[in-house]
Amino acid sequence: MPMRTRAAALSALSAMTLAAVASLTAPAAGAVPKAKAAAPKFLAASQLPPHPSSAWTAGPVTDGFPVELAYCLGEDGIPAYDYRHRVFHTELDTGAVQATVVTGSAAKGKALAALIDERIRSCADRIERSDPETEAEGRSYGSLPVEEGARVHGLHTATSWGATDIHLLSVGRDGRTVTVVSWGQMGDFDDAPVAAFRKTTTKAVAKLY
Repeated sequence: MPMRTRAAALSALSAMTLAAVASLTAPAAGAVPKAKAAAPKFLAASQLPPHPSSAWTAGPVTDGFPVELAYCLGEDGIPAYDYRHRVFHTELDTGAVQATVVTGSAAKGKALAALIDERIRSCADRIERSDPETEAEGRSYGSLPVEEGARVHGLHTATSWGATDIHLLSVGRDGRTVTVVSWGQMGDFDDAPVAAFRKTTTKAVAKLY
């Protein structure tokens, strides 16, 4: 084959190869670029258990693990994911927080939700071991049939100097996304709005997506 003809053939072959590679990497004609997954939604102040004398105020959604959950979960007690959270408060002594995390898969979400649930269930024992001046009692308020499920717990603490606090905590999952909700104020189990908090937990999980 003459040199000039061979060069032309090689150029044509190279062009065909480049075109084939481009066809594999370029989006198909009319294809719509894949949209970024929507971020999970958070509770609104109106979706928390009603306070008898004060309205709830919702803070901004913030990156990071909330210090408000450290008393029970501990910042070093759960895997390091990219957590986001929102803090709520009233004008009196009642506060709440919601934390949400998107894991890498539904299996990882299931494992994280189970771990957090175990941390909540063992919270009272860990508090008493770490602080001899505090008595703590935990209670289970059962599961909720929302998305992949949620569980609700109560925690009461009383110190030797007279402080007494009641908390309600829940953890739920929608696929690979896990959310934790905590409510607390001064008082004991009789002061806990369990039925309303179960509704709040259901809303928290259902509105993630």
